[in-house]
Amino acid sequence: MVTGLTVVAAPLAGLLDRYGYLGIAILVFVEGFGVPAPGQSMIIAAAVYAGRGHLNVAVVAAVAVVAATTGDSIGYLIGRCGGRPLVLRYGRWVRLTPHRLARVEAFMSRHGPNVVVIARFVEGLRQLNGVVAGATAMPWRRFALCNAIGAAVWVGVWTTAGYVGGNHLTSIIATIRPYLPWAVGAAAVAVAGYLLLRVRRRRVSVPAETTRR
Repeated sequence: MVTGLTVVAAPLAGLLDRYGYLGIAILVFVEGFGVPAPGQSMIIAAAVYAGRGHLNVAVVAAVAVVAATTGDSIGYLIGRCGGRPLVLRYGRWVRLTPHRLARVEAFMSRHGPNVVVIARFVEGLRQLNGVVAGATAMPWRRFALCNAIGAAVWVGVWTTAGYVGGNHLTSIIATIRPYLPWAVGAAAVAVAGYLLLRVRRRRVSVPAETTRR
């Protein structure tokens, strides 16, 4: 076992010692479709391990991104296929009450697809955003894009923090956590604006080429 781990990472040391990358994959995956598992803490713990030379940080990040993206996609399919009645029927098993579901739905309806990116950094939304996106019939392609971006940014932030921060991670998290959703939201808006501009330019150029012909 790696000694001197942070308060965040220490409780998961036994799982990492025994299961390694598989432990990362399982916890991050099940958290993605609503199971209250410490996926984020596992990423941080694994990054601390990597910083001590016990794991490969690139593999930690890759496993976490794939698991996070897949888990949220399963959540989306659950919400899309079963709809709101199924979510409410079995939601109590993952502490999803009707009141909590209503709050998440209202938040997502106000902020649109970008919330799928930001939700990774918000406790409660992180576990439920895929399920709610499916239940509210968000278009699959839009969800998949935002889900992938969110997973990559989320894993990147916490892997870097754990790998670089080490024993100082607790104080680092306390300092940056209030600003993370705003920073991620700004990045998501910038990416969405860039993609929209590219699409509009392509639509304008196609008729122009047709006219010249």
